[in-house]
Amino acid sequence: MAEKTPSPSMMRSQRPIDRSILVENRALLRSIERRTLLRGGISLGALTMLTGCDITNKDAVQGVLSRMSLWNDRVQAFLFSPTRLAPEFPASAVLKPPRWNAFIPRDQVPDVDGATWRLELAGRITDKRPLTLSDINAMPHVTQRTRHVCVEGWDYIGEWTGVPLRHLLERVGADLTASYVAFRCADTYTGGIDMPTALHPQTQLTTKYAGQTLDKAFGFPIRLKAATKLGFKQPKQIVAIEVTNTRPGGYWEDRGFNWFSGI
Repeated sequence: MAEKTPSPSMMRSQRPIDRSILVENRALLRSIERRTLLRGGISLGALTMLTGCDITNKDAVQGVLSRMSLWNDRVQAFLFSPTRLAPEFPASAVLKPPRWNAFIPRDQVPDVDGATWRLELAGRITDKRPLTLSDINAMPHVTQRTRHVCVEGWDYIGEWTGVPLRHLLERVGADLTASYVAFRCADTYTGGIDMPTALHPQTQLTTKYAGQTLDKAFGFPIRLKAATKLGFKQPKQIVAIEVTNTRPGGYWEDRGFNWFSGI
């Protein structure tokens, strides 16, 4: 009997597995796994069966993972509730000091002079006059004790006191029907969130942690705290806010992490 000629799919399955493809796309995989869409991880074999793509083709793998990540974003945005609150915890559960993490080494965190610091305002905002730290401190503050979750897999309970972002946006005449709020930071970090998250009751511009003024490593003079977002969506040392209908990028988002990144 003549031997059967292997089909293209069989030939692909017999090729050596190049695991560097998954290493190169670890950000996309991590963001997809974070939402437990494929709990337990994504194997090369599963990726092939789910998508029919040639796993030796790096562009094809990147395309499939990007589409999965975008789908993940859409699902999270659809499920998001502007009124559902994240759980709150007792004061005894608060971690002091909080766990530190950033995209730069701690000794490279810039010094910010609170006396000269200004919060620049841009985009779809009526009153674009910069705000001083005194302006921020004079606004109503609220406190929450919520869980801070890092995309790396760790978390802790923190106590955050600050100005509800909604209050600040309303005060400066921001267009609350716009789609996004973007942030720029003193350390060059950038990011952005969707407007429904910006208006959520537990989204604030934090000025204190556990009753103490933030130190520079944890975001002085203000940082974003969004109880419904992963940690990398909560920039520190904010120096500018823009309200826009153009979806902003971000330091990690531009490197493959999910844009919505809710928890």
